[in-house]
Amino acid sequence: MNPISIATQVTNALQAGNGILHLAPTWVPRAFMIPGRRMRLAEEDLYILGAQRGGIDERWFSSTIKADNGPGTPADEGLSYVTGPGDERFLLAEAIDSMGDHIIGQKLMADWGRWPVFCKYFDNMGPIPHHLHQRTEHARLVGREHKAEAYYFPPQFNPVSNNFPYTFFGLEPGTTKSDIYRSLERWHDGDNGILEYSKAYRLKLGTGWLIPPGILHAPGSLCTYEVQWGSDVYAIYQSMVEGRAISWNALVKDVPEDKIHDLDFIVSLIDWEANMTSTFKQDHYLEPRAIGETATAGYMLNSVQPDKWIIYGHILGEDLFSAKELTVQPGVRMVVKDSGPAGLIVIQGRGKLGSFEAEAPLYIRYGAQTWDEYFVSAETARSGYTVENTGHEPFVILRYFGPGAQEI
Repeated sequence: MNPISIATQVTNALQAGNGILHLAPTWVPRAFMIPGRRMRLAEEDLYILGAQRGGIDERWFSSTIKADNGPGTPADEGLSYVTGPGDERFLLAEAIDSMGDHIIGQKLMADWGRWPVFCKYFDNMGPIPHHLHQRTEHARLVGREHKAEAYYFPPQFNPVSNNFPYTFFGLEPGTTKSDIYRSLERWHDGDNGILEYSKAYRLKLGTGWLIPPGILHAPGSLCTYEVQWGSDVYAIYQSMVEGRAISWNALVKDVPEDKIHDLDFIVSLIDWEANMTSTFKQDHYLEPRAIGETATAGYMLNSVQPDKWIIYGHILGEDLFSAKELTVQPGVRMVVKDSGPAGLIVIQGRGKLGSFEAEAPLYIRYGAQTWDEYFVSAETARSGYTVENTGHEPFVILRYFGPGAQEI
């Protein structure tokens, strides 16, 4: 599609939504996982992309990043589509390429030239294999970027905990490189035992974790709202999860071709100091924090405060991303202002979001349009937009931000 056509569609969509773009659901399968069945996708559509590609266990939000799912992955998998007036559809990535200054703002375009973060639900019956995301120096070797990430566990999407509501993080103090080296040598012998060197933490609804690149983690079975840097690099260090064998290719997917059997190099991907700190929970665990509190203030939300930080903190010395949860009570109308553009998802209730009638769906067919996902442009975020609860239960919205948006 030529740039003039895209620019016209983007302009029309921004005008119709008063600076807010309406997005269609973006579904992603993972072949090595079993869907947790809590993302409200219809049961009959969980394997609609084919059993060989795996069940759909992820939904991506405001994404300009392609899913890296190996052979057979469609060119637009993982990419979010905007739905404009007249039911036009175009990629959010194309819109930002064409009119980024009007969508994410001049600063983000000048600094990054794109929307450099994305967000998703991941929802699995059991744990994800122990893995890490490469640090900058290692990701660059394969022409990629690092991937930092953070989690929040929304109660609305976790009526059940599924099989393992615990996450292994890091490595136990005293673990040696030789220990990990030997576990990798046992890759084809069944379970390579790498979890013996890690520690599991029970996951708590309404809280989260902040995970820099280079840290091993095996996310548990809660449906998770995950904000992350715009990259899909990873290396899986666990050879078997819940009786399912993991291919060696999943370990070396983002490793230089001449290093795919170099165990010294593969072990060097681990940030040893960060993985074995004795203050891991203190450094990475997140409780909700009321808007306006300082970084050293108390954690829990004031009962009269409708907005709270759920993901915050600096990674690699920068404010890379953050997220808030807004709860609007029945009959309440308010103006929301943020310092930067935001990807937004409605997780409970119904109401007005700017000029849109928004609601959290309970049952979604694959390919169907919903009214729960939006992208708020930079100018509209700063000037403010109205949110009104028109239903009979709390109207709850999660919104995530890119670099430089934290105000705590």
